[in-house]
Amino acid sequence: MMKNLLLMLSAIFIIVACSAPTTNSEMGMSMDGEPEGPHTSVEWQVWAYSTAAPEFIAEGAAVYDAPGGNLLREGTNGWTCVPANPRGMSDPDNGWVDPHEAMPACGDAEFFKWVIAYFNGTIPGEVMEKDGYAWMLHGDMGEDNTKPMVMNKEDAAEGHWIESGPHLMRMPKDPASLDGMTTDFNSGEPYVMFAGSPYAHVMYPVGDYYKYQDQK
Repeated sequence: MMKNLLLMLSAIFIIVACSAPTTNSEMGMSMDGEPEGPHTSVEWQVWAYSTAAPEFIAEGAAVYDAPGGNLLREGTNGWTCVPANPRGMSDPDNGWVDPHEAMPACGDAEFFKWVIAYFNGTIPGEVMEKDGYAWMLHGDMGEDNTKPMVMNKEDAAEGHWIESGPHLMRMPKDPASLDGMTTDFNSGEPYVMFAGSPYAHVMYPVGDYYKYQDQK
């Protein structure tokens, strides 16, 4: 599963980095509401993944179907949206249950460099040219705030599991630039995830961040 995700992200990065933005596809859908029909449809996937970002980014972002690596909609602004849940679908025959399960992320090219390094176990800062950014307005399914690659609450350190609501992420080229920032995800302010590791990054909570896990 991780290997397939890494291969797909590598392909996306190559396209984003080496190709000029292309014209937006005519999808015949509104960004304001969920399309009717199956969650396996192109229309639903484009809506679910692209709405991980604010509309001014979402409307021009390229959108990929992560499982198959297919380009669902061409982009015009250099941002790319993909479902980012490495756990996979709970119901593959019918697609993601909802956008939250899909954990879509809309990121810039530097963000995808960071992600590829993360899944490779290499140092993101060695390949990044500057800080990277990604929006996840549908939140995520949870992680250990202190230790990378922990996907189950049972395996997380006591009190460090956070299932995030809407947020923005900043992946720094230099993780040391985050020294001194809080790691307390209950503070309501920007906080550092994976502090002290090469994968340290900033989580910026936005509205309704604690919709999946109560703030303590």
